[in-house]
Amino acid sequence: MTRLLLVNPRFPESFWSFKWAVDGILPGKRAINPPLGLATLAALCPAHWQVEIVDENIESVPLAPRADIVGICGMGVQFNRQRELLAYYRAKGYYVVSGGSYASLCPERFETLADTVVSGEAEYIWRKFCADFDAGAPRSLYRETSVVSLADSPTPRFDLLKLEQYTTVTLQFSRGCPFRCEFCDIIVMFGRQPRWKSTEQVGRELDQLRRRNVRSVFFVDDNLIGNKKAARKLLAFLREYQARHDYRFAFGSEASLNLAQDEGLLRLFREANFAWLFIGIESPDADSLKEMGKVQNLREDMLASIARIYAHGIDVLAGFIVGFDNDTLDIFERQYRFIRASGIQAAMIGLLTALPRTPLYRRLEQEGRLIARADNTDNTKLGTNVLPLRMGYGAMVAGYKALYERILEDGNIAERVRAKMRQLRAPNYQGGEYALRARIVIVYRLIVKGVLPGGPPRIAHFLRSLPWRAPEKLPQAINDWIAGLAMRDYVRRHFGDCSEEQRATLARLVDRLRAAVANHVDRGRAAISLDGVTPALPRLSLSLAEGLDRAFFARATRHLRRLMRRTSARLTLRIDALGAVEAPCLNRSLRKLARYGDRISIVAQESVLALVRADSSVFDLVLEGPADPVGLSGSSSAADTCAARDARERLDFHLRRTK
Repeated sequence: MTRLLLVNPRFPESFWSFKWAVDGILPGKRAINPPLGLATLAALCPAHWQVEIVDENIESVPLAPRADIVGICGMGVQFNRQRELLAYYRAKGYYVVSGGSYASLCPERFETLADTVVSGEAEYIWRKFCADFDAGAPRSLYRETSVVSLADSPTPRFDLLKLEQYTTVTLQFSRGCPFRCEFCDIIVMFGRQPRWKSTEQVGRELDQLRRRNVRSVFFVDDNLIGNKKAARKLLAFLREYQARHDYRFAFGSEASLNLAQDEGLLRLFREANFAWLFIGIESPDADSLKEMGKVQNLREDMLASIARIYAHGIDVLAGFIVGFDNDTLDIFERQYRFIRASGIQAAMIGLLTALPRTPLYRRLEQEGRLIARADNTDNTKLGTNVLPLRMGYGAMVAGYKALYERILEDGNIAERVRAKMRQLRAPNYQGGEYALRARIVIVYRLIVKGVLPGGPPRIAHFLRSLPWRAPEKLPQAINDWIAGLAMRDYVRRHFGDCSEEQRATLARLVDRLRAAVANHVDRGRAAISLDGVTPALPRLSLSLAEGLDRAFFARATRHLRRLMRRTSARLTLRIDALGAVEAPCLNRSLRKLARYGDRISIVAQESVLALVRADSSVFDLVLEGPADPVGLSGSSSAADTCAARDARERLDFHLRRTK
């Protein structure tokens, strides 16, 4: 029997994480979507293989799994963590396999990291790898070059996923998109001829989810209406399926804006109970849309298209991009006005980013307008790999930051709620994925944790925005406030530089921490240092050795919580040694610091971690092997790992300041 462990690496936090909402508002949830690709991969394995899936976004990775193969997937934004995990498990002697969308796009980046790289759609090449592994002759690269029929795609192994911990469960109907958007990598990976599953396949997957009490389903197709004939057949099937099963599911998906010109298709979406659609708006500027090749958005006024979708009771989430060659600094005001008028609350704005192998990447490379070594995996950070044509780089980043801060002001969140409520008729979304008691808890938490902390101004905006005369719209309005405040929380924590005032506060709090544990520092049992090399990213380091008592942990934890709450500092907690007596005290401290886990790196050897409950889905866990230390990034030590991360952060900061 072959034992396979499949790992979905932890995502770095982004707007898509909705961390504030998932952590504090939605009961019993840990993440937004489960790893559908790994569940599909598990279903492709031979029957005699034993498969386990670990999603690091909801649970900690095992340090010493009982496995013959460790397979680690990843999107571009997961690449750093994917690389770290590959290095760790490979150093421990496991046979490691890399795959996922980024390995499909850039397999050359993985050839020295993994024993086998799986590049491309998995339905055929994964089965070939399994057969070769059983025969003792696996290859280093499996690359799909043929056209995969989705009729050969199996029902995913949903039984291997902890579905109750996700807000929305994912399905896939089709792959590919007929359009030619210059910046998009979808047509590079999946082509321009959409392929799709049969309705019988979709029905089997829905049957499985229904048996597992799933209520909210996201079709992850990059364009569900890429082939309208196939989409109509699917939607008619879903309408009948919903009627047979008492409209069990609330659906969401991605679609192109030309949907708005097809009344029959819109009606089918409503009748199938689609609650929301994500649409790539990108820009309100017609010349920018022509530049990028997004001609499907030019068929009529885009606000009119959005209003028509709202009129069918379907919410609109949307993507926007700034930094096209046609864009000047006035694009930020135009984007602001469009987003405000459209009522779109989940407005995912990104800086134009050139993804490898896309037409945009090739063009900008020829023009010498790509920033070497800059991140090209996440366009929602304060930086990109593209040098804009008609505005300065620094001005573009500053305008992007100011645009987000502006649209996430309390008054603007409220105005978008009101604008949407005026256009949204009989919304499909009613919050039915949660039981009545859970819905009451959500509203209570929103008010206590989100509305009241904003004081009288936010309370007034909140109350004025609610559709009191149309109670059927209240769930959608509540949902919009949760989304808006979650995005606001992200911007506050990730887009703000550490001001001189905050640096002074940080220095004061570090001094108090040192004073509180001075006797332990003097005896060499603890060490404290502060690296403020970049104003945006101060990092506090705390090293622990044996001999610490309960009083130390109580005092240190109290001061660290205050420091993390009042500043944007990051904490590296290095545990050089730990005895059985100290372990319970440290574990209590970690529980109290967990809410700041995304800013806390924990460095320790495995022998220490055997005593510590350091969950890698909560904290940034950096491991050291028992003999030859190997940081999760593959560097010579865990300290080097944190240093490498700091170096990347300094590079990003330098680019933002100097371009």
